[in-house]
Amino acid sequence: METILIIEDDSSMLRGLTDNFAYAGYNVLTASDGEKGLNAALDAKPDLILLDIMLPKINGYEICRLIRKEKLDMPIIMLTAKGEESDIILGLNLGADDYVTKPFSIKELLARAAAFLRRRKQKEKDSYKFGDFVLDISARKLTKKNEEIELSPKEFKLLEFFLKKQGKALTRDEILNAVWGYNSFTGHRSIDRFVTTLRNKIESGPHSPVFIHTLREIGYKFESI
Repeated sequence: METILIIEDDSSMLRGLTDNFAYAGYNVLTASDGEKGLNAALDAKPDLILLDIMLPKINGYEICRLIRKEKLDMPIIMLTAKGEESDIILGLNLGADDYVTKPFSIKELLARAAAFLRRRKQKEKDSYKFGDFVLDISARKLTKKNEEIELSPKEFKLLEFFLKKQGKALTRDEILNAVWGYNSFTGHRSIDRFVTTLRNKIESGPHSPVFIHTLREIGYKFESI
């Protein structure tokens, strides 16, 4: 049974989340303040964390930072009443995997959690399938129905990063560091241009993308189908 840790100071919200995740078959741990939540995360090492941002004692941002500092890699979904892009970007850059803004659909949250847990179980793969495409990591090639699609080295690395992080909200800085490196002088506009060229090669309608979704003022999210 997979364990979910819910760190939330609103008692009614905490109760509702606990009941729904327990009913879905998860072992649920709870904490109503940041200090207890951080201790529970470090001690129990749950499979996934639902993390409110505005918490007493230690806020969600600091909890996220400290969890990642300890090299723990469980998915973290931020629960926030804040809709400002800067707050979301801060959480993602500190190591959160996704976010939901209150009020949210409990069905959607359960589906997101289940998707992250499925991906976490998967081992590192030699190839990734999405739609009619297969990206072969060892052969360094992309094919569509056995026909090779030519990619530049950076396009290949960008697509590989998207596939390894599929479902995760990615900031442009995360993409820049992973694909170009920390010392790169490449800017956000260059990332957007590479995304555009990649969309032209894998999307049937680049202006209505199925795989690479733009997150306004944040970055991108890759969803395979």
